[in-house]
Amino acid sequence: MAKDTEKLIRQLSLISFLMAQGRPVSALEIKREVEGYSDMNDDAFARRFYADRAELESLGIELGVEKPGEGFFEAELYSLPPENFYLDPIKFSDDELAALSTALSLLSEGEFAYAEPLRLALQQVAWGHPNPLKEGERAPVEMAMTASAGGRELSQRLSKIETAISRRKTIEFTYYTMERDETTKRKVDPYHLVFRSGQFYLIGHAHERDAVRVFRLSRIQGKVGYGSKAEHDFSPPENFDRRDYGQRADWQLGEIRGSAQIFVRDRIAWLIERDFGEFGTLRAAKKSDGAPGKGSVFETDYASPRELIAWVLRWRQNAQVLGPEELRSEAESRLGLLHDRHHNGFEPAEIVDRPLREAPRRGRSNGRGEAAIRPERFARLVTLAGLLIDSAKRGERLGVADLRQRLELTGEELQEDIDLLNVVNFGGGTYVLYAEIIGDEIEVDSEPYGDNFARPARLLPLEAKALVAAIDLFGDHLPQGGLQTARTKIVKALGHDPSEEGLEIASGSGGDAEVARKVNEAIGASRILELQYYKENEDQFTKREVEPYRLENGREGWYVECYDLTKEGVRHFKLDRIKEATLSKRAFEPRPEVEELAGVEGWMTHGEVPTAHVARVWVSPDRARWLREERTVVEELADGAVVVELPYAGTSWLVREILRGAGDLVVLEPDEARAAIAREVGE
Repeated sequence: MAKDTEKLIRQLSLISFLMAQGRPVSALEIKREVEGYSDMNDDAFARRFYADRAELESLGIELGVEKPGEGFFEAELYSLPPENFYLDPIKFSDDELAALSTALSLLSEGEFAYAEPLRLALQQVAWGHPNPLKEGERAPVEMAMTASAGGRELSQRLSKIETAISRRKTIEFTYYTMERDETTKRKVDPYHLVFRSGQFYLIGHAHERDAVRVFRLSRIQGKVGYGSKAEHDFSPPENFDRRDYGQRADWQLGEIRGSAQIFVRDRIAWLIERDFGEFGTLRAAKKSDGAPGKGSVFETDYASPRELIAWVLRWRQNAQVLGPEELRSEAESRLGLLHDRHHNGFEPAEIVDRPLREAPRRGRSNGRGEAAIRPERFARLVTLAGLLIDSAKRGERLGVADLRQRLELTGEELQEDIDLLNVVNFGGGTYVLYAEIIGDEIEVDSEPYGDNFARPARLLPLEAKALVAAIDLFGDHLPQGGLQTARTKIVKALGHDPSEEGLEIASGSGGDAEVARKVNEAIGASRILELQYYKENEDQFTKREVEPYRLENGREGWYVECYDLTKEGVRHFKLDRIKEATLSKRAFEPRPEVEELAGVEGWMTHGEVPTAHVARVWVSPDRARWLREERTVVEELADGAVVVELPYAGTSWLVREILRGAGDLVVLEPDEARAAIAREVGE
């Protein structure tokens, strides 16, 4: 028998024995009665029992220990209080359960790294309700950004880091530092994980720097290993605010350098306050500010001058850096580079290499392949035991197909799990259950004490994080509503907020929650929506009448896919650019041709607009390394610069992307695109 299987049988038997006794028991009783301990000598038992207790504690199951004064190890008494094992009952409304089920179904189809622990978590919190995983009415929502780990290697790193955070283990890995263009060995105490803008980031104490640093998981090379064989290596400092890193703007990641004053014109002040207000304060501009017109001043702390300037430039003439002086000077310098390089001609260095072009891989996973984290088998076994015992209590047989669908198991995995549970016992040869697959059904006989597993166990840390992460990914965008109230109930039952202890999903660009509610209402009732929409690319407000079909979540944020009655075609409207949405009294008959085409498009997943034109764009040596991660390099230049190809549908979108390059991007071709940049940055 494999060591992992022996350990699982031993730990599950220990839990069932302690719950069955209902009283504190000695280590000698445990050694004598619990499966897996009886054939050990005293030293081996002491080591194994200590290790099992520590591992159960890391899974959220803590044994009670009574120490009757000074004495030997054997004098300690152990118990498992019900509150240390069972999850507090959670009373969900129908809407809350429906929203949780919809979230799971959508994320299981997409590239959600936590799809498997999410399935187990939903089984636990929805205990006693009908199978939450059964196919229901299809929600008019599609997900493209679903917290994918990015393939097997990244998923393995993520899983190892999750475990290290939970167990407070120091980790070691090889890391490529983009700023310094160097690869070094790193030793880190992992504190927190944040998912933001399509990437996972680790926040931890770097031993080499003796300071807290941020590491992007995609830049970790090779395997992640533990720094020692100790059970715990560190304790996170009490003054470390984990959530602080998820609630910063891109320009605030790192050591804060100062506070900036940004002028914003009235036409976008509402948008800045709504979407970026948490990163600073917005006030009316005064004469002493030196503002170039009527508007407001956005004051915000910043760590990266370049990132802040790039953000300011994307708003074109509607935003301008006022101070401090060194930041204003750098912004003017970068704008000057944009002007000179697009007005006066630009000669890049000679080409030294033309890399082979590879077809981009844009396929979507169904969430069940190599990108998904494999949860601890312990969680699956506890859930399976509960489902089997519950069926025995009701005098019903479970269908093999239903159980495999619930737990996402192969037939072989299900048989292995049942075989293992059949040897878990309460001690003295009294087993928890006996289950047997007979044809398409499972017949279960359970012992009376088996009722101890007929209630949901506490969520493992990974399950809890998966559940809360799924809720935070959707925010207020599901048609059923109820996700936020469900989150509150789950956190209360857990006794803590998992996003503060391991993985945090940083809020994306979701727009106004009230707008999302009206969009969902209009979709459900097939009612025409009247929108007041800000077209950022053209810097203008428009009024549109649309037939909404579904919400879609992509790399750039949330969109509503509509049939635009004015343009007589399918259009996508970004939710955070909708200033106002009004439901008209007019209903519409859904167009079959639009419903057939509706769904997440490739550009939402990878951030490129539908290809109609391709621009050749020069990237400065200073930014070439960053662009390699995002775009396909087609030419290597002698000075370290590169040339990339950037697909675009309209020059207005391309202008915005080049402005966000903050002077490090230059359009080489086509000429009309260069001319558009030149017009934007002035004569």
